[in-house]
Amino acid sequence: MKVDPALQRRLLDLAEIDAELSRVAHRRGNLPEHAELTEAEKAVQAQRDAHVAAKTALGDLDREVERQEREVESVRARAERDRKLMESGSVSAKQLSDVEHELETLQRRQNALEEDLLELMERREATEEDERRAAAEVTAKEEAVAEITARRDEALAELDSTRARRESERSALLVELPEDLIARYDRVRQSRGVGAGLLRYRRCGACQLELDRVALSEIKAAAADDVVTCDNCGAILVRTAESGL
Repeated sequence: MKVDPALQRRLLDLAEIDAELSRVAHRRGNLPEHAELTEAEKAVQAQRDAHVAAKTALGDLDREVERQEREVESVRARAERDRKLMESGSVSAKQLSDVEHELETLQRRQNALEEDLLELMERREATEEDERRAAAEVTAKEEAVAEITARRDEALAELDSTRARRESERSALLVELPEDLIARYDRVRQSRGVGAGLLRYRRCGACQLELDRVALSEIKAAAADDVVTCDNCGAILVRTAESGL
């Protein structure tokens, strides 16, 4: 294949563009924010679960407090009825003794229920504080997710801008180059990663390996418009004054 040496040198620009596009693609898929965001989202979900558990526990205690309060109120109402009955003077001596005994029993029951209620309310107060802390933690972790997401999106936007600019430059450059040269370049790039490199003295700029004397002799003997390749990696070798030929 024969191509004007000036056009062959343009392959170095193409290779530089493709190298940057590869770096952009790699960085885009390996942003540290991706891993940060995954961990932060896990932390948010775990905290949301903890908040739900705290809210559930608080709801259970609210119902238990309400039940206990109703029971206390029921005992108080029963005791009040007994006191009114005693005060009415409409009960016999035996009935009076029974009522007095029931009042004593009701008082003990009320005392026990009120102690249980106090304990429940203390537990509820502590659980309510746990729920408030859990809710605050959810908010804090959601804010962390939002901050990481913003950083990731900013980084992606910058990378996408670079990619769009370089792809535009690549498209403009391809118009200048012969199709068969582009086809050979792309075949090598797809299989080896780099399609062309500068031959600087004995070293290939694509694979960074030195060429042997036989290969160098053949390249030196080739016409300036001959397209030559590296024996080691297959990349198109671009010859310039730096090639030392």
